[in-house]
Amino acid sequence: MISKPSFIQLAIRPRVVSTALKLSLLVGTVLAIINHGPAMLQFTLGSDNFLQIALTYLVPYCVSTYSAVKALQQTEASDDYNQPKKTTQQ
Repeated sequence: MISKPSFIQLAIRPRVVSTALKLSLLVGTVLAIINHGPAMLQFTLGSDNFLQIALTYLVPYCVSTYSAVKALQQTEASDDYNQPKKTTQQ
């Protein structure tokens, strides 16, 4: 029997990481501008803002990764379900 890949093994697949990074850059940038735009333009960002901005990029990365892994797991589970059952001859 073939063991199924773990959540981490799926999460570090290059395609999952690449997609999550791209989405994080897009969504994180939009959210950072919405939430911190005036402070960015006035160059008044404090150290607490940098942590908030980092989290603004981290959250979409985590959501994208989680969604991709769950989709992969669900696809794998449905593929297993649709495979014909092997029967043993007696």
